[in-house]
Amino acid sequence: MSFQDVIKKSVMEGFTANDIPLAQMVSILAIAFLIGVYIFFIYRLVNRSALYNRSFHVAMAMISVVTAGIIVAMQSSIVISLGMVGALSIVRFRTAIKDTMDLLFLFWSIGEGIICGAGLFELAVIVALVVTAGIFILELVPISKKPYVLIVNSSDTGAEEEILKRVSENSRSYKVKSRNLKKTGLDMIIEVSTRSEKELMEALNSIEKVENISLLTHEGELRI
Repeated sequence: MSFQDVIKKSVMEGFTANDIPLAQMVSILAIAFLIGVYIFFIYRLVNRSALYNRSFHVAMAMISVVTAGIIVAMQSSIVISLGMVGALSIVRFRTAIKDTMDLLFLFWSIGEGIICGAGLFELAVIVALVVTAGIFILELVPISKKPYVLIVNSSDTGAEEEILKRVSENSRSYKVKSRNLKKTGLDMIIEVSTRSEKELMEALNSIEKVENISLLTHEGELRI
């Protein structure tokens, strides 16, 4: 028997439909479902989005079950295995994931499905506990106060010097991000770090030609 025959025989013997009994399939899917529900509730705890997308949450939890079923099917038959690879390679998902935390939970759910489908239940539980602990521990790590975005509208085109003087007196640091000079006035966007937002706005409001002041917070990196 040649080396190729040995490899072929070992591969074919590794894909037999009778290797995985029905009870084991049910237990795999049940454990994957329980872990998916666990991920669902952890996501509800850590999600701070103002909008609740129930369909996304349910889909995220069920992804682990679907993935586990795919892994079990791929183990049962080499034909199904090759068919799954071909089918999944042509699928294109175009739903945009805007929050990186959502991406983490989706990948977590898929990973748990793969682990459960392989029958490594202890590893699936350990991964779930470690990821949960990591999320909550890192959430407790203090971060520096994020800077504000200050928008100032003035009817005086020469008011920039006075505006920056007041900003400097009432902030720890600042950086001009944008200037828009018009015939009717001046618009400025400034990134500021301040301890007292009220004092800063009152100081700017005391400038006679300043018409409007907006102080905004932002998440992540500012790009203007």
